[in-house]
Amino acid sequence: MAINRYSLLIFMLLLAFSSNAQSFKFAFVSDTHIGNPTAEEDLQRTVEDINSDSSISFALFTGDITEFGSDEELKLAKRVLDKLIKPWYIVAGNHDSNWSESGSNTFRTVFGSETFAFAHNGYLFAGTSSGPNMRMGPGQVPRENIVWLDSVLTHMPDPGMPVIYINHYPQDSSQNNWYDAIDLLKKRNVQLILHGHGHNNRRFTYDGIPAVMGRSNLRAKASTGGYNIVSVQDGKASFEERRPGLGTLEKWVEVSLKDHQFAKETAKYHRPSFAVNKKYPDAKVVWQYQDVSDVGAGTAEGKDLIVATNTGGWVYALQKEDGKRRWAYKTNGKIYSTPAVAGRYVVVGSSDNNIYCLSLKTGKLLWKSAAQRPVLGSPLIKEKVVYIGASDGHFRALNLKSGKVIWDFDQVNNFVVTKSLFYKDKIYFGSWGNEFYALEAATGRLVWKWSNGSSNRMFSPAACYPVATNGQVFIVAPDRFMTSLDANTGEVVWRKQMKDIRVRESMGLSSDSSLVYIKTMDGELYGVSTALDSMQLSWKSELRLPYELSPSAIVEHEGVVYVPSHSGMVSAVDRQSGKVLWKHKSSNSLMNPVMPLQKRKVIVSTMDGKITCLEYMPDTSGK
Repeated sequence: MAINRYSLLIFMLLLAFSSNAQSFKFAFVSDTHIGNPTAEEDLQRTVEDINSDSSISFALFTGDITEFGSDEELKLAKRVLDKLIKPWYIVAGNHDSNWSESGSNTFRTVFGSETFAFAHNGYLFAGTSSGPNMRMGPGQVPRENIVWLDSVLTHMPDPGMPVIYINHYPQDSSQNNWYDAIDLLKKRNVQLILHGHGHNNRRFTYDGIPAVMGRSNLRAKASTGGYNIVSVQDGKASFEERRPGLGTLEKWVEVSLKDHQFAKETAKYHRPSFAVNKKYPDAKVVWQYQDVSDVGAGTAEGKDLIVATNTGGWVYALQKEDGKRRWAYKTNGKIYSTPAVAGRYVVVGSSDNNIYCLSLKTGKLLWKSAAQRPVLGSPLIKEKVVYIGASDGHFRALNLKSGKVIWDFDQVNNFVVTKSLFYKDKIYFGSWGNEFYALEAATGRLVWKWSNGSSNRMFSPAACYPVATNGQVFIVAPDRFMTSLDANTGEVVWRKQMKDIRVRESMGLSSDSSLVYIKTMDGELYGVSTALDSMQLSWKSELRLPYELSPSAIVEHEGVVYVPSHSGMVSAVDRQSGKVLWKHKSSNSLMNPVMPLQKRKVIVSTMDGKITCLEYMPDTSGK
């Protein structure tokens, strides 16, 4: 039986009636990766092994439950775990959320929650999930989970109760907002952190808090998989690796469980630096809006409003002048679709399987059109037609005014998360099925489709926003190839993977269409010529960011190239010289596509729910 989130009343009762710390054992299982060839059998053996050990009180599963986050994989994992006769608790990892066809909804639906909190023998166990949700980047505890954790720790009847925290990621800079959780935990008696992600048994310390990484349950090259049995006794937690069918290895680590008095500490630990904002003081914050949920998509502009969405299912409008919320409309699923505005219409997809059209002025529902699965793609509006892809294998064209289906292409392999491209008389988009499509815009007829030839779906050209010019369509993908395709035939013009230019999904077209901007994983910004028959680097910026994964599109506006990052910093680069004009860090989280406004203003939004209006006032003093 899976036991996940408790109501606050039940949770408080559990805490109130829990006894003082007593000895007990539990199973610590991580990285089961259902979808891997041996994963189901490995997990079944682990479940049977846990059931056969009467000394084990419960089991913890610390993320990457599946390989690809698909509905099928999640449901299979649940069927296997339902055979456990012990209580079990589970959180998601990056593999469960980054490639989720459901927009990270199915995990919550199948397992009942994304978080858990329970008390056992005098200890509070609290677990949060970790993205990146739907978009490549470092891990991140969802904003909703941070708010939830704060509530759980705030309402503890006994503030001194020892706490064991569970997450999938190491609690360091590999997770963008590790410090948000750590700072909350250190207000209480946190004694241990458990996590996976690294697939090995290792001992760590984060901000002075002892931590243990658990091995993957997969067998890898061995004959069987494995997990850890944790024994809590006499103020210590001992870890033994258990290999089902083979036995238990000797204790490999022991951690002292004690009150570290973190609330009184004065030691300083690493935190993200915002010093760049002092270096570029001419980029100023006009206003900032803080959401209570993740903002997992870009924004749209309409008259005096900025339209945004969040993973709480809300579509809302902020006043362009001061960032105050004008109206809000609630859908029933998380939203990772960047809204589109055309005239008085706002269109957006939701993971509740619907495409919505709202009034820009009031937020009132004008129409909605149902898909068979979540709608994660971002709408493109062209000549009063809405083009949008979903997770049901369909790509649709809808009438903007009525929402009626004009045509429906039903042959998409896997699901769509991108914003399509309208070029001449065709629509172009990729999917998480390794394929890229060209459809006739008027009829939806398949003109051509191209495959990258990979058997690994994670290399699909699915997350980039494609661009086109000179009869060519350009794409980049996680396989680190950049590809130019003939817009009419789909034939490869050129396709290249450069050893020292590690591209991913972030790209954009220059205003004069002469360059395709690409951002490398090493944080460099290049321009690739659109006029040549091979990949030639024709322009380079002086910009140099740290290791960089953000898939968000690059955009040029009025001679300035705006480059988003996975650490909440936007960089503005001069198109002609390549010099950095300014940088501004509004967060330490994955940045969505940047939206330039008029009069030197720009809107940046980050996954942790911050929407910021910046204004750049260049120094004219001559100094």
